[in-house]
Amino acid sequence: MQDTDRLIRKAEKLCDKRGVKLTPARREVFSLLAAESGAIGAYDLLDKLKQEMPNAKPPTIYRALDFLQEQGFVHKISSANAFVLCSHFEHQHPVQMLICDACGDVQEIQSEGVYQKLQQQAENEGFNVHEQTIEAHGLCQNCQRLT
Repeated sequence: MQDTDRLIRKAEKLCDKRGVKLTPARREVFSLLAAESGAIGAYDLLDKLKQEMPNAKPPTIYRALDFLQEQGFVHKISSANAFVLCSHFEHQHPVQMLICDACGDVQEIQSEGVYQKLQQQAENEGFNVHEQTIEAHGLCQNCQRLT
C-alpha cells in the first residue's frame, strides 16, 4: 500500500503540473490498477470500484481509464482488452509489453532501438507513427519453471 500511495502522490503532482484533475473515481481506478500484478479488464475493475463507489457504472470506469491513458498512467493491452499501470509514467514513451499467457503477469520493457527502427521504416513508407505498443505473448520465468 505504501508503494501505491507513493505512485498516487506522483500522479497527483503530474496532474497538477499538467492542469488536469485526478478526481476521486480516477484516483480509485489508479489505485486499483496499482494493486494489480497483471492486466485487468474494465468490468473486473468496475466490480472492484463498486466496493468503494457503489454507484459506479460502466461509463465511470471507461471515462477514468480514458483519462488515465491520455495522461500516460496506464497502458491498454489490446490483445487481452485489459489495462495495466505504466511502470514509469512520468514521461511519454513507446510501449513494449511481455505478457505471460499462463499467469497473466505483464512486464513493461524498453528495448533499445525497437522504436527507432519502427520510426525509420514508417518514415520510409511515408507513414507518421503517433503511438506504438508492442505486445509479446509467452511464458514468464516462474511459469516456465512449472512446465
